[in-house]
Amino acid sequence: MRERHASHGARRAREFEAFVAGAAGRLLHAATLLTAEPPDANPRARHLLALSLAHTYAAWDRLHGEDPYDRTRQYLATRFAREAWHRHGGLGRSRGRPAGPLGGLSPQERLILVLRLYEGVAEEQAAALLGLPLERVRTLCDRAVATLLRPPAAPVRPVAPEHEDGDAVRGPAAGTRAGSRGRVRGS
Repeated sequence: MRERHASHGARRAREFEAFVAGAAGRLLHAATLLTAEPPDANPRARHLLALSLAHTYAAWDRLHGEDPYDRTRQYLATRFAREAWHRHGGLGRSRGRPAGPLGGLSPQERLILVLRLYEGVAEEQAAALLGLPLERVRTLCDRAVATLLRPPAAPVRPVAPEHEDGDAVRGPAAGTRAGSRGRVRGS
């Protein structure tokens, strides 16, 4: 009996190691996008991935043909949503701007964008996973894409207005004098 249990445990460990070897890189990248951390400094993403993999390993024998990648991704998404809710008081709010490529998005927008575009999860599945209406998922995804495609605002430099003769108006007497000729306006 012990031998059979030991061989089952060894087989389970080999299967899980093979799964991690094949899926951990993509899952870590997804977690890094979710947390909006830089790829080379992502402790929150690594912690999120470790928790997700531990959850999957604990349920390994109960998967019964279910894709372990899907299970891990689901746990990763729901764990991120729960942490964002506790950290920010809701998925829509964000404190500070993370430095990663998706740092300009709210946690909820990042979650929807990663699930829909990076992971290729259907709108219906994402809505069911997060408990959101389908239209809300569409709206959040569209808003996130529009935010990412919008170029960053360039700093505005003040430009001195010009008069009809082409001279720039300068100084506190700008409304009364024009250019270098010394003419008074309106005369």
